[in-house]
Amino acid sequence: MSELSVNHLLGIKYLNEKDIQLIFETADHFKEVINRSIKKVPSLRDITIANIFFENSTRTKLSFELAEKRLSADVINFSAGQSSVKKGETLIDTVNNILSMKVDMVVMRHPNPGAGIFLSKHVKAAIVNAGDGAHEHPTQALLDSFSIREKLGDVAGKNVVIVGDILHSRVALSNIFALKLQGANVKVCGPKTLIPKYIESLGVGVETDLKKALNWCDVANMLRIQNERLDISYFPTTREYTQQFGVNKNLLDNLDKEIVIMHPGPINRGVEITSDVADSKQSIILNQVENGVAIRMAVIYLLASKIK
Repeated sequence: MSELSVNHLLGIKYLNEKDIQLIFETADHFKEVINRSIKKVPSLRDITIANIFFENSTRTKLSFELAEKRLSADVINFSAGQSSVKKGETLIDTVNNILSMKVDMVVMRHPNPGAGIFLSKHVKAAIVNAGDGAHEHPTQALLDSFSIREKLGDVAGKNVVIVGDILHSRVALSNIFALKLQGANVKVCGPKTLIPKYIESLGVGVETDLKKALNWCDVANMLRIQNERLDISYFPTTREYTQQFGVNKNLLDNLDKEIVIMHPGPINRGVEITSDVADSKQSIILNQVENGVAIRMAVIYLLASKIK
C-alpha cells in the first residue's frame, strides 16, 4: 500500500506530488462513502483525535469533526477561548494534558505561524495543521485543488488566479504551493499593499488589473478580506476595494470565456463576490465544502495508518 512521505500534515511545502495524488485518490474513495445512505466506516475505531482550536473557526472545525466521526474515531474538542489557556497555560502544557488522555492525533489551529511544527517536535502524536496564523492552511489548499480536478479533470496546465488579501492569507500560500506542485500556472491579483514583496520568488505572476486576470485564468479563487488581521488601512474603503477587485455577474458575463469561481469561505457577500456570482453555475463553492470532508477524511486516515 502507498503511504504518505510525512508523519504529520504541517504544510503543503513538506509534501511531494505523490503525496497529493495519494490524498486525492483516497478522498475519491471517501467521497463515495459520504454519498451512501450509511455514511460511516469503521476505519479508525481505535484512534482518538483531539481538535484544539486557539482561534475561532466554524467551517473548518465542523468539517474536521464530521470527517473524524465518519471514520468512527473518538473525538475530543477543545476550544482555547473557554480553557485554561486564558489562565496562562502554555501550548505544550495544554497539549501534554490532552495527550495524557492517550490521544493519537491532534488537529490544531493556532494564531502563531509554525505552532504545528513546534508541537510536532515536542509531543508524540500525529499533528494536522488546521491553520497557523498567516502561514499555511494545508487541508484548504488540498480541497481547493481536489475541487478543480473534479471540475476540470486535472490541475496541471490550468491557469489559476488567487484574488484578494494575499499578504495575510494562509489559504493563498498553501494554494500556491499545492498548485505549483501539480503543474498549474498561478497568478495573484489584489491591491499592491496586500501582495507580499517575495511572492514572485515562488514562481507566481502578479496582476493588478482584475479584468486582465480573469481573462487569463480558468479558475479564480476569491479570498475573503480578513478585517480581523488588518492592523492598518491597506486600501481606502471596502467599497473602493469591491469596485476594483470584487467580482459581479456583469463582469463574468463580459469575459471571453466561462471561468470557475471558488471561495474558501466565509464569504463577505457583496465585497469579494456578489450573491448572484456565489450562487451561479460557475461557482463551485458548495462543492468545496463537500470535498472538504472527503479530503480531511483522507488526510486523517492516511496519517492514522502511520501511527505505530
